[in-house]
Amino acid sequence: MQIECDRQQMEKVIDRIVRKTMQMDLTWDWPCGVAYYGISEAYEKTGREEYLELLKDRVDELIDLGLPRVWTVNACAMGHCLITLWQATDDSKYQDILMSKIRYIMEEAPRFAEGVLQHTVSAGNDFPEQAWCDTLFMAAFLLLRAGVLCKDENMINDALEQYYWHIMYLQNRESGLYYHGYNNIRKDHMSGIYWGRANAWAAYTLAQVGRILPECYLYPRYMDVACSLDENLAALKNLQTENGLWRTVLDDPDTYEETSASMGIAAAMLLRGNPLHIKYINKSIKGLLANVGGDGRVMNVSAGTAVMRDRESYGRISRDWMQGWGQGLALAFFTALLPSA
Repeated sequence: MQIECDRQQMEKVIDRIVRKTMQMDLTWDWPCGVAYYGISEAYEKTGREEYLELLKDRVDELIDLGLPRVWTVNACAMGHCLITLWQATDDSKYQDILMSKIRYIMEEAPRFAEGVLQHTVSAGNDFPEQAWCDTLFMAAFLLLRAGVLCKDENMINDALEQYYWHIMYLQNRESGLYYHGYNNIRKDHMSGIYWGRANAWAAYTLAQVGRILPECYLYPRYMDVACSLDENLAALKNLQTENGLWRTVLDDPDTYEETSASMGIAAAMLLRGNPLHIKYINKSIKGLLANVGGDGRVMNVSAGTAVMRDRESYGRISRDWMQGWGQGLALAFFTALLPSA
């Protein structure tokens, strides 16, 4: 069995999504960070210089308008596109901003317990001593990428520690699924929900470690990453719907199918490369293509979601609007289907 993917079709879909994404008025925060990560991946995989120029022009404009005075975990997501711009242009201004984010993560960002990054979305102490799966994409994955790029073992090891402790705090060993968040003050998972996009943040970033970290097998923490990912994907495959998607509350059949979670989970399966997952990936391709409009809008993406009080609240989160993270995760999946340019 093989992946059922027509490269020409995928490139057309990617192009529509890129162009629609660049019409969004995204500013320097995590929606923009995830969206522009996707555009960076589109550039890397297609080799289309036009995508790089679109990205560069917009990021330069945002820099000229003024950067946030204080970094947060969520705002660090913009570092992903800075890596691409730095490598492609060799312009030190992108490196300087990237490294300021890395210094924030390693030296200034609030932490708790064993040095676990607290999830932050503003300059305030929004969620004291809380770990969220979102942090894996916004900060830990970024720290790992920067560490590999700079050949800095301190960065790499800190990133792997973040992966390890988020696994320890957020993955249910019995189900294999990830909770949305953990409250270290209360010592609980708050509402205890297996949120779809949380599992996408976890699975997608876990799947990247073995791909980007040279000699990953020589790092003891990598073994936890790989085993956690395998258990997570083994559980997720059984929760795929008939349409090839996953629900916003994974184990609640009364909640809606959610596209951004489905994109991230399917991309993780693709990156992990287990042949037993090919049939689930192929099913996802059909279902996810059906959720991309002719204008490149990715549909049925849930709005920004805190750790809600109960599963009913997750089910009431709107999915009526275009979101930067939906556009970015769609590009992450569809570009992962392509060989490198």
